[in-house]
Amino acid sequence: MAKAFKMPPERDFGWALKATETTDFEIIERKNGQFCVVLSHSLLRGVTSKMIHWWFRNFANLNIVLEDTPGYEGVRVPGYYLWHPSDHCGAKFGGALAPDGTAQAGAKIQIQEAMQYKTYGMKYPVNTALNIFYCEYDGWAMGKSLPLLGKVMCLRISFKDVVENSAVVGAHYHYEVVIGASGNNPIARALNRKITRDYSPEFFDAWHLHNTIEVGTFENFLPALYKQRGDLSDLRFARGMDAMAGAEGAQTAYDPALFAQRVEEYRKADDPYAVQRAEMPAVL
Repeated sequence: MAKAFKMPPERDFGWALKATETTDFEIIERKNGQFCVVLSHSLLRGVTSKMIHWWFRNFANLNIVLEDTPGYEGVRVPGYYLWHPSDHCGAKFGGALAPDGTAQAGAKIQIQEAMQYKTYGMKYPVNTALNIFYCEYDGWAMGKSLPLLGKVMCLRISFKDVVENSAVVGAHYHYEVVIGASGNNPIARALNRKITRDYSPEFFDAWHLHNTIEVGTFENFLPALYKQRGDLSDLRFARGMDAMAGAEGAQTAYDPALFAQRVEEYRKADDPYAVQRAEMPAVL
C-alpha cells in the first residue's frame, strides 16, 4: 500500500471540469491477472503538443503564485496543484535528469495523489517512484521494471497537434496503461495478484474521472503558463488568464476509431507491452 501523506486544501479555480462522457475508456482484464487500460480524451482546445511536452519536462519543478484563488491569494504553490484542483499533493523529479534539471528518459518521478479524493478520501492513494521511460515531443511514458521479468507497469501517453485549415486548433491526447507481468506462469500470476491489490480495475475506475479532470484542466491553465516559460522563477496564474473562459460546445473523445483499434489489439495480444511499444496510428 502507498505510504500515508497529507492532502492540501482544495483549490477553487472557477473552472468547469470535464466529465467522463468526454472520453472513451475501457479496462481489459487478462487471465494471468494482468490488465490494460485505454483512455482517449477529447480535443484539447487551445493546447499544442509543444505545450504538453514542455509541461512534462518541467511540471515537478514549477512553483506558481496563485494571485486570486480563494484561500491561496498570493501564495506560491507547486505547479502540480494546477493540474487537478483536489486530487494532487506533490510531484518530484529525481535520478538522471537532463543537465538543466528537467525530465528525460532515464530519470525518475515521485508522485503523491489520491484518486477522486473528494469522494473516496484516501481509499485510492498513489505515493510511488516511477522510472521515466520516454519524454519526447510526441509523448511520455513512466512505470516500473523488475530484473528478469522486464516491465510490470507502464503508463504511456501520446499527443499530437490537430490541424484544421492550416492552423493548430488543439492536441489529441491518448493514454494507455499496462499493469502486471506478462506470461501465463506461476511467477507472473503470483506477482500480478500482489500488484493489483494497489492497482485494481476498481482503482482505475476512480482514476478515469481523475484523469479526465486532470487532462481537461490543460485547456484552462497551460497556454497561460507556457507564455511565461522564459522566466520560470516568476510564474503566476490568475482567473483572467483562463484560456477557456466563456468557451462553449460539448466535447467527445477525439478519435473513436483509434480507441476501438487499440482496445482490440490489447484483447488479442500475447504481450501487452509489445502492443504498447508499437506505433499508435494517427497519434505517433
